Amino acid sequence: MRLDKYLKVSRIIKRRTVAKEASEGGRVTLNGKAAKPSTEVHEGDVMEIRFGEKLARYRILTVAETVRKSDAGAMYELIDGEEIE
Repeated sequence: MRLDKYLKVSRIIKRRTVAKEASEGGRVTLNGKAAKPSTEVHEGDVMEIRFGEKLARYRILTVAETVRKSDAGAMYELIDGEEIE
């Protein structure tokens, strides 16, 4: 699944356009490398997102095309940092 779509489906970032802009701006890394919006994500990958002073690291647990809002939090694990709002 594309990175920008994963960020939206998992609700880490609420809108896909915002996720795309964050990726294009170099604020998202995947396994230690800068990630483009089209970068494929897989289970077990480690993702880091920076918004201003906030930095959050996530481990991707599952990749699914659609998920209920109540189940979206089970798609990832917050390793360290603050949850992005």
